[in-house]
Amino acid sequence: MKAAFCFALLWASVLAAGAQPGALSKLERATLFGREFVSLDDWARANRCRVKWITPRRELQLSGPGCNLLVSADSRKVTLNGIYLWLSTPIVVRDDSAHITPADLASTIHPVLWPSKNPVGRKIKTIVLDPGHGGSDPGNQEGRQQEKKYTLLLARELGEQLTKAGFKVSLTRATDAKLELAQRPEMAQRRGADLFLSLHFNSADGPGAAAVRGAEVYCLTPVRASSTNDRISHGGHATSYPGNRFDARNMALAYQIQRALVRRGGAEDRGVRRARFEILREAEMPAVLIEAAFMTNSSDAKRIYDATSRRALAQAITEGVLAYKKLVEP
Repeated sequence: MKAAFCFALLWASVLAAGAQPGALSKLERATLFGREFVSLDDWARANRCRVKWITPRRELQLSGPGCNLLVSADSRKVTLNGIYLWLSTPIVVRDDSAHITPADLASTIHPVLWPSKNPVGRKIKTIVLDPGHGGSDPGNQEGRQQEKKYTLLLARELGEQLTKAGFKVSLTRATDAKLELAQRPEMAQRRGADLFLSLHFNSADGPGAAAVRGAEVYCLTPVRASSTNDRISHGGHATSYPGNRFDARNMALAYQIQRALVRRGGAEDRGVRRARFEILREAEMPAVLIEAAFMTNSSDAKRIYDATSRRALAQAITEGVLAYKKLVEP
């Protein structure tokens, strides 16, 4: 873990030392399909990035200081420094130039490349872990195995790892008890949490379900943006929730944890995603929901049910939290 963690901190320091983003307000806008876009060529020039078509008018690479961004025409899925991210709006190619919405740059790309610092003196000390489900709510079930059991076991292991790393940690539930969704972020707020991590395990159904595997980390969808699993909407969802005050930090935290699960934990990368889950909407601090592995996949199931493998998951999440802390603390 030491070598991997040192690499993560080195990567973080490179980003921190890199150029700050070119002002979005200075980039020329174009209206395409009734929506506002900016040219990625213009964005690249403003941020000292090179532009290269991997496949003409189809796949584009932008590379520069601390940035390697791969995008594809008509796709919301991009790769940023080796990790998948899901945009709210697909990339549009027009006149041999790729275009992205200013909202996706501001809420998805920039928070990863140039995370904002906490106010001076604001340290990340207290973390609340939320083991998903519990009591009469078993979560996903595969045979006799119930998600609620293993989210609690992961939370206990993760709590130990984070405590060793110097954080004050508490759990929303320490036993097999049912909590309402609204209670969970409320508990985090009452305990003065600086971060809120909700822990889950995934499942898939339908043809090919057994082959689906990997990790996903969710953060709250920005106002007027489409969630990852939604159909694209030009109007988006206009309601602003308490959690939207932390949109940029949510994305930065989600990215670092996803990156660690993939690089350190060996998970297949299913990307950083957006959703309006209630526990994310109501969180009064940076918050993410972690789907660490699939119970319906035999390889992933070993990561869930085996104590040694769960410890490795906890170590990866801890590494992601530490990388985020390094980036945002003044």
